[in-house]
Amino acid sequence: MAPTYSVSLTKVIKDNKLEVLATPKDPSQLLITSREVNRPGLMLCGHDDFFDPQRVQFLGKGEFGYLNSLTAADRRNALERFFAARPACVIVTRGIEPPEELVPLAIKHKVPVLRTNDSTSACMSALIAYLGVELAERITRHGVLVEVYGEGVLIVGDSGVGKSETAVELINRGHRLIADDAVEIRKVSSQTLVGTSPDNIRHFVELRGVGIINAKSIFGMSAVKITEKIDIVVKLERWDENKNYSSLDFAEDFIEILGIRLPVTTVPVKPGRNLSIIIECAAMNNRQKRMGYDATKELLQSLGMAEEETIAEEHNVLEVWH
Repeated sequence: MAPTYSVSLTKVIKDNKLEVLATPKDPSQLLITSREVNRPGLMLCGHDDFFDPQRVQFLGKGEFGYLNSLTAADRRNALERFFAARPACVIVTRGIEPPEELVPLAIKHKVPVLRTNDSTSACMSALIAYLGVELAERITRHGVLVEVYGEGVLIVGDSGVGKSETAVELINRGHRLIADDAVEIRKVSSQTLVGTSPDNIRHFVELRGVGIINAKSIFGMSAVKITEKIDIVVKLERWDENKNYSSLDFAEDFIEILGIRLPVTTVPVKPGRNLSIIIECAAMNNRQKRMGYDATKELLQSLGMAEEETIAEEHNVLEVWH
């Protein structure tokens, strides 16, 4: 069974700059668990067969226009029915002053009511994106996440192979650190993974022989970033004299993380190799592929070789975690 994630109402209020009109108890103890939102027009009209109380509910001009068209008794009955369903939270949009019976009914049924000056569509879009990140399926993996030329590069490999040292060299070359040692990966859509660092170790890097450094303090604010989309995985592994590291291996490897496939580049590590430049090239090459240019295909064409004769139909899917 997949785990259920939640975000406190206090955080939702703070991050989205919402005004509190009513709350049954401390908002930090109230949790939002659904990434979906809703406009409860059908519910107010009496059709509640498919109403989901876990969703955040929005009341805008349309809903209040309908409520104001009712008699006082019918309006109260509609709101009573709505709040009796105990929705997770209600947000009033456009700074509208709600009917006088709304807040007392919300308090009666212990439903928090918030307000924003934004339009309903704008606030809904922003909250959907926000909850998509906060409530996303996630895992934590050992590795380093850096932004290189706008590409999110997840560096993995055995302990002591040089991940953190490579990250510091990349930072020194003008790139940005997102996470060192532990990378929290979230699936924010069916095609997108976003990585970040746990709050308690954010910006810190462990360098063997030196100790713990704070990348933000040493290199400045421009050297760090809070989150980044993951575009490519680079696996560092110690050079194996018995392994064939052919530069003409045209088959592309992938890894699956939370059901999403990412390209993997394996980089053998030995003295004299400049890993930071290699990773820069891997990042730029990956961007070119996403933009439609593949150097491998161009080389095959210039050599007069058929692509299907050289590249296997099925790409390899690797397991790179240890």
